[in-house]
Amino acid sequence: MSARNPAISRRTALKTALKTGLAAGVGAALLTRAEPAAAATHPGLLHTQADFDRMRAQVNAGAQPWKAGWDRLVANAHSQSTWTPRPTATIIRGGDGQNYPQLYNDIHAAYQNALRWKISGSTAHGNKASDILNAWSGTLTTVTGNADRFLAAGIYGYQFANVGEIMRGYSGFDLARFQRMMLNVFHPLNEQFLTNHNDACITNYWANWDLCTMNSVLAIGVLCDRQDLIDRAVTYFRTGAGNGSIMHAVPFLHSGGLAQWQESGRDQGHTVMGVGQMGAFCEMAWNQGIDLYGYADNRFMKACEYIAKYNLGEDVPFTPYTWGTGQNCAQQTHTVISSAGRGHVRPVWETVYHHYAVRRGLPMPYAAAFVARLRPEGGGGDYGTTSGGFDQLGFGTLTHARVAATATLPAGTTRSLRSVNYPARFIRHQNYLGYLHEVSASSDAQTRQDATFTIVPGLAAPNGYSLRAANGQYLRHYDFRVRLAADDGTATFKSDATFYAVPGVASGSVRLESSNYPGRYLRHRNYELWMDPYDGTSGFRDDSSFTAVTAWA
Repeated sequence: MSARNPAISRRTALKTALKTGLAAGVGAALLTRAEPAAAATHPGLLHTQADFDRMRAQVNAGAQPWKAGWDRLVANAHSQSTWTPRPTATIIRGGDGQNYPQLYNDIHAAYQNALRWKISGSTAHGNKASDILNAWSGTLTTVTGNADRFLAAGIYGYQFANVGEIMRGYSGFDLARFQRMMLNVFHPLNEQFLTNHNDACITNYWANWDLCTMNSVLAIGVLCDRQDLIDRAVTYFRTGAGNGSIMHAVPFLHSGGLAQWQESGRDQGHTVMGVGQMGAFCEMAWNQGIDLYGYADNRFMKACEYIAKYNLGEDVPFTPYTWGTGQNCAQQTHTVISSAGRGHVRPVWETVYHHYAVRRGLPMPYAAAFVARLRPEGGGGDYGTTSGGFDQLGFGTLTHARVAATATLPAGTTRSLRSVNYPARFIRHQNYLGYLHEVSASSDAQTRQDATFTIVPGLAAPNGYSLRAANGQYLRHYDFRVRLAADDGTATFKSDATFYAVPGVASGSVRLESSNYPGRYLRHRNYELWMDPYDGTSGFRDDSSFTAVTAWA
């Protein structure tokens, strides 16, 4: 039985159900993951057409955080339609004569222009993306250098394929020639590396070397409708002998929902890079109907939380890690986690957070904290000029932020907010702090007034809400304690005072998520109001659910 049988079974089950009229029995998850009979879904790498529709709608509505992500894209020099590509026949990474920055700068310019075309409809940007791809597919014949040539073929292979996938069908874009370039220039190096690892011990190369190569094989497979390449990449993720396969990339599980990354003892820059590389792989597979995010009981999610927690400054456990190096597999061991590059910044967190926390509803408090720290994510050109700043396509806030199941509040009205699990208690302010207090018709006028708020469109985002008290001040969080304060006109205040409404546990109830700290919700704790990270428990959901009812004052 092939390693792809689980995915094939889902596809087959859906098609059979549709033919027999039993689709409802297959399950909602299958219905939302439907695929055509073709070898691959298009567009179906990092972004689907539904993703582009979401981006466009949110940007056009001025909704946050998408508008902030769009503004960062538009401000990037690579996204301008005046970009001039510099194609060359030979790209060298590693050794003498290196010129690979020409390639990665042009790939990111093509990607960013492609995004601007898909979201805004600007033909100037669509033409530029097409021109860049055509220029390279008509020129590039060789990727070479020392061992780093495999990194170039992997990283730039999967990125290039993603742009080609976006531009599929664009008038003037020579897809066939671009596909030939990907199959003849990039894929042979990818396959060579996965097969013999540059004649080294199978574990000699770090996880990221495998992962970028796997990304390229998978992306080229989708771009070129090569089912064999898709299967090759997915099988390697599950059972490959190198460090990019899931059980090698995440070798140890720890308590508290954490898992150790293969490069954690090396440095944090490359470790965080791993989040981006494996995140890209899982997202591309997901868009082809294959759930690798959830493989081995969400093993990758646990690694993301481990990496985020340590890079946020907190301690994590570490198991000594031994691997074989060189051509004779000489053993080396990391005995402690590396603090080198701790706190490293890369635009990799939105993708994984929005899969696990929004698509799947799983708590990711540490990844959520990194999302809040970096938002809005930028892309190539925003994180320096060297190759590390171009290892990932970026712009995850714009492209991967997803709308959780939404709820509405009656904006423009005055209401009181009643606790779902303590229905005699209501949100109120007292001495400028937020509490959950008992309020009734017999309460004094001041208590009833303090438990009454006008619901207005979010100060920081029109798709959110802010709660204004009778004195004109707003509920906001500060050090995650909810309090009442006057609007000081700063962007920070407006964000702290803006909440997104999602469905609560009871019919008609809502939960209020922080606009600037995704994954944190307004909840009562010992009858005090806090913005706490979602822990996945029913108790938390109960404590963070409120119903807007007739105002007490």
